[in-house]
Amino acid sequence: MKISTILDHIDSGHMALPEFQRGYVWNTEQVRGLFTSLYRRHPVGGLLVWATESVTANHRGDGQLASGIVKLLLDGQQRVTSLYGVVRGKPPAFFDGNAKAFTGLHFNLASEIFEFYQPLKMSGDPLWIDVSALMKSGHDGVGKIMTSLGPTPPGEYYGRLSRLLGILEINLQEEEVTGADKTLDVVVDIFNKVNSGGTKLSKGDLALAKICAEWPDARTEMKRKLKAWNEAGYDFNLDWLLRSINTVLTGEAKFLYLHNQSATDIQDGLKRATKRIDACLNLISGRLGLDHSRVFFGRFAVPVIVRYLDQKGDALDEVERDKLLFWFAQAGMWGRYSGSTESFLDKDLEALEGPDGGLDKLLEQLRLWHGGLRVEKGHFTGWSLGARFYPVLYMLTRMGASKDWGTGIELKSGLLGKMNALEVHHIFPKAQLYKQKVPRSQVNAIANFCFLTKDTNLNIRDTLPEVYFPKIESKHPGALASQWIPMDESLWKIDRYADFLEARKELLAAEANKRFSSLLHGDDRWIAEPARISTISTTAAAGGISSADEEAELQVINNWVVEQGFAGGVIAYDHSNPETGDQIAVFDLVWPNGLQEELSEPVAVLLNENDETIALASAAGFRCFTSAAAFKDYVNKEMLGQQAA
Repeated sequence: MKISTILDHIDSGHMALPEFQRGYVWNTEQVRGLFTSLYRRHPVGGLLVWATESVTANHRGDGQLASGIVKLLLDGQQRVTSLYGVVRGKPPAFFDGNAKAFTGLHFNLASEIFEFYQPLKMSGDPLWIDVSALMKSGHDGVGKIMTSLGPTPPGEYYGRLSRLLGILEINLQEEEVTGADKTLDVVVDIFNKVNSGGTKLSKGDLALAKICAEWPDARTEMKRKLKAWNEAGYDFNLDWLLRSINTVLTGEAKFLYLHNQSATDIQDGLKRATKRIDACLNLISGRLGLDHSRVFFGRFAVPVIVRYLDQKGDALDEVERDKLLFWFAQAGMWGRYSGSTESFLDKDLEALEGPDGGLDKLLEQLRLWHGGLRVEKGHFTGWSLGARFYPVLYMLTRMGASKDWGTGIELKSGLLGKMNALEVHHIFPKAQLYKQKVPRSQVNAIANFCFLTKDTNLNIRDTLPEVYFPKIESKHPGALASQWIPMDESLWKIDRYADFLEARKELLAAEANKRFSSLLHGDDRWIAEPARISTISTTAAAGGISSADEEAELQVINNWVVEQGFAGGVIAYDHSNPETGDQIAVFDLVWPNGLQEELSEPVAVLLNENDETIALASAAGFRCFTSAAAFKDYVNKEMLGQQAA
């Protein structure tokens, strides 16, 4: 079928994308490569389509399908979308992705190369032809371009323009999947086999595809809920929401249990799951103070809580509620879901079922897995804003009566809003510690962190505790102790910094156990036994974010990537032992499945890290970048295909 005919079929509704297809994921380099191959008349592969009745065809986007038989693209979506975007100068109706990938493609009449628009290089140069403009104007455009080149342009330019326009006449081989036996299951299986080396559907994608086959608006409805949570400070994804729908409806973690659920069941499951998730977030935020994604550790414990709440309805009393929150915090603290998420979810959901199931069985399972749930001072040995006990410190600050050192007000949950109202404060200033040659990991130890209002943090700046602590204690008695500061004034001197850390870790562990005890309402058997302190946890995980400034720099990089049309990465990525949950390292900013999911390599941005951390990330399969400039250069050249000017 001619390319021009394929594009016409998309316009008329005779060709579209099936609902289960992923969005557009190509980058500019791939688009440039496609047009280079087509211009040179090199093979670019054929299309695989599913020929089916339009009345039963669930397709992506808002475009209307034609009546009768329509063709849904199984293989060739990226090529066809790129062709449509460049030739028509706009995305097709089914588009979902980064339109920048095909916007501004130009062709040089002299060198016969394709590049995307670069103002300094191309502005005012008539030899750079806007491909979209030429495709839309057709042969009339060829004449205008030749005229603009002066009285005697080289004759071969006319042939090159005609060859470029001739791309529309190229035939792409088309194979059809058709027949009454080609159910959605069969077609999705064919799709996965065809795309085994590329955009193969994940288990979550497959579950959503089957759901959308019966309920076409499912994806839209779920994304609407995710957007609402995102606006409230929680960054969740479709797979996570599907887990909760699954646990509500089936009590199972594996997505295959969703396959036999009807559209009515799924709609009911989404309604129940979102209601329970909202309740769960309110409980965790209100009681534990974990009020945004940056400190919301153990998010995959939520589907378990959702199942429990759905079974109980509104019947939770205060004791049961707090014990459930105790389990949530403990699961996050020990990394219950940092390894094999699905297998641990299965075990935990199973613990809730049957006459002997329930919270006690769930807690016993966690205790046996970890080896005790009591916090010891050694657990606060970690460092960086990515350490597991960073959210614990935030939780203790929000749950307790911790006071701001500048105003004396309590920093309780709900009083100051989201994390951007608080700042991480280094009790012993970084600059002063670095002057004393203190190692980075000790400078950024969790025990050297506390949370203060922005103004207070700015006012203290680089002042040493031996100077500013007495002033705080005089102005706001008890404010230091409320943040678990050792009151032995000899420990406030910089030469006693190591001793200060040890003393504060002792106080933090005692506070953690006190708060956990308050959640247990006297049933302290769960924290009576000392927890296992692994070699890793006592020596602190490798890597990590060392300051709020570094975290802000990583956020700027992440935002820039999103502006380029890619999904955001994971800040403070928890690299853990899949069996024990022990945190091995914290990688600053990563894309575990690549910037183009499953089409490009996993990448990690590691700022100010040592060789050990970089080696760990490399061994875990990440391509590592140690500066923002190097990473942006990779994105621009290899992902966006930008050429040097």
